[in-house]
Amino acid sequence: MSADPVTPPARNTRPPTAQAALGVGVIVEDGRGRVLLGRHHSGTWELPGGKVDATHESIAAAAARELREETGLAVDEAAVDVVAMVHDVIGGINRVSMAAVVRLASGVPEVTEPHLISTWRWTDPEELPAPLFDPSAQILAAWRPELGVTHPPAHVLRIAPDENRT
Repeated sequence: MSADPVTPPARNTRPPTAQAALGVGVIVEDGRGRVLLGRHHSGTWELPGGKVDATHESIAAAAARELREETGLAVDEAAVDVVAMVHDVIGGINRVSMAAVVRLASGVPEVTEPHLISTWRWTDPEELPAPLFDPSAQILAAWRPELGVTHPPAHVLRIAPDENRT
């Protein structure tokens, strides 16, 4: 008889009351080290990204999906590096944003959601425009603390790279 390594829960048969929002921000680097930022109609600059689907979607899969949906740029989920978790609280809800990095050799981003984003722009990380969307600022600061990005307070948990990844 083989043992199943995953056992059903013995308690908590009802789902917990939702108390958190899970999202992903995608830092897209081009071959020159620039990052991709979109100009939201509210006036802020932001990374591609969004919510992780509640259908057993992985963080990497969500990053690849959001990047494709928002910019038309397609990457394989295996090309996504999740580098940090950023946690803050907004309106009594825990907001957890995962920082993902994708490196592209080439590609031209498209405005695929013109009701949200007016343009995509490649930007030198040392010359980030202002104002930045708060979660994007937090993710950029977690990725490269030396940039001195101003952002609302957040807890950051850095994720070690997978040394076995090819």
